[in-house]
Amino acid sequence: MKTNWKALVLVGFLSSATTLAGFKLLNDNETDVIFKEAQGESLTHFTSAGAPAGAPGDFVYAAEATTPTVVHIKSTMTRQTSRSQQQIPDFFRDFFGDDFGGGRQQPQQSVGTGSGVIISSDGYIVTNNHVIEGAQEVEVTLHNKAKFHAKVIGTDPSTDIAVIKVDSKDLPAITLGNSDAIKVGEWVVAVGNPFNLESTVTAGIVSAKGRGLGIIGSGRRYQNATPASLKDDDSPLESFIQTDAVVNPGNSGGALVNLKGELVGINTAIASPTGSFAGYAFAVPSSIVKKVSSDIIKYGAVQRGYLGIALGDLDSQKAEEYGVKVSDGVYVREFTENSAAKAGGINKGDVIVKVDGREIHSIPQLQQSIGLHKPGDKVTLTVNRDGKEKDINVTLRNRTGGSDIIKREEAAEVMTTLGADFSDLSKPEKDRLARYKHKGGVKIAAVNGGKLARTGVAEGFIITKVNGKPVTTVKELKSELAGKEDSMVQFEGLYLDSPYDVFSFGFRL
Repeated sequence: MKTNWKALVLVGFLSSATTLAGFKLLNDNETDVIFKEAQGESLTHFTSAGAPAGAPGDFVYAAEATTPTVVHIKSTMTRQTSRSQQQIPDFFRDFFGDDFGGGRQQPQQSVGTGSGVIISSDGYIVTNNHVIEGAQEVEVTLHNKAKFHAKVIGTDPSTDIAVIKVDSKDLPAITLGNSDAIKVGEWVVAVGNPFNLESTVTAGIVSAKGRGLGIIGSGRRYQNATPASLKDDDSPLESFIQTDAVVNPGNSGGALVNLKGELVGINTAIASPTGSFAGYAFAVPSSIVKKVSSDIIKYGAVQRGYLGIALGDLDSQKAEEYGVKVSDGVYVREFTENSAAKAGGINKGDVIVKVDGREIHSIPQLQQSIGLHKPGDKVTLTVNRDGKEKDINVTLRNRTGGSDIIKREEAAEVMTTLGADFSDLSKPEKDRLARYKHKGGVKIAAVNGGKLARTGVAEGFIITKVNGKPVTTVKELKSELAGKEDSMVQFEGLYLDSPYDVFSFGFRL
């Protein structure tokens, strides 16, 4: 029986702590990150006395080394919601006005919890983007019960990674391990705060690597997408480590470590029909975490390199359909505008089988190998063309087709961060709103998995105000949001079929 992964996998509903390894800042303007890297000691050094490698006693060292670096995160969002106390027919409201029926403003507060991992002694912490997304307040509780308000340094929804910072010194920081070196069957330990149970440690093995599940940014845009329809410049970067270590809601952002206590992944999702652990958990590899967090701290935005190609996975049936000589690798279907791959000499119909000598078997593996580079980096792609392998050097480009570093202020538009498509209201829609004393608004035509999706807003919602100022066109909405990066923004709006129920919510862009 086929398993629908997208129906089973719950992204970010775990909560846990992730770690990259302690690092220090070299200067204030262009911050370089020096990670606390693994030293490569023999694994036997970390086993319990007299216990063979892999015995249950091996977990003690990993647990003791990791637990002090894992924190509990509480994110709070407050919304002002105006709702009538009872449903009143429009006929009566036309005569008696909007206040008929006792409508009133009510604050609604939602609290989410998760985990995070200290990556530097001066307070930088890595967690999942979904743990803190949309939060107006983020509180961190350390292993010693000390509590701090945290500042959001930056987020990357495409990998579900975020960096926050607390004002403290001399904190314990985790050691960064090599996620590429771990093997299927190797013991790993998950540390986090499931169900608000602080400092919980579980163990399991690596069940698989390079899983691409289509769950990051799982709005409509990706739910209806197939691997062959996604391009490397518009898709999330997924190459999960799968493990059977028990992970539950509250573990999101938590650390997955090897027996030496070195970070190899960030616990991010579970596959479950119930919402609780059912045997499968997924973690973002530490190689991705290191790249994303260091870019966020140094540049304010992730510097991700792109090939600019449409991707297609291969098997024997598709190889026959495409007319290629191999059934393993990634098929080049077409190119985007200003494609780096096309400029470098890649052809439609080529099959990418290696990146810098590393074998590529799937789209997630290719995305990870390329995504760890920044624009301007050169990579060597080995392609199978007409049954023969050929090495081609390609200079990667940024999302816009250039090779420049993208600073925070040059990052993607705020409108993209919202994760929705917008449209102006039609005349009938404007006329209906006018009947209920609303001046107009901007309609959400589709929700694609960004910050608006986290609020529960659905297609058809009409934004009427931004920070208290009315907006009546998409152009006005863009104008009101311009320059609001990393700022709190309050939205107000309603649905046409319930014009008396006005909703207000806010989050940090």
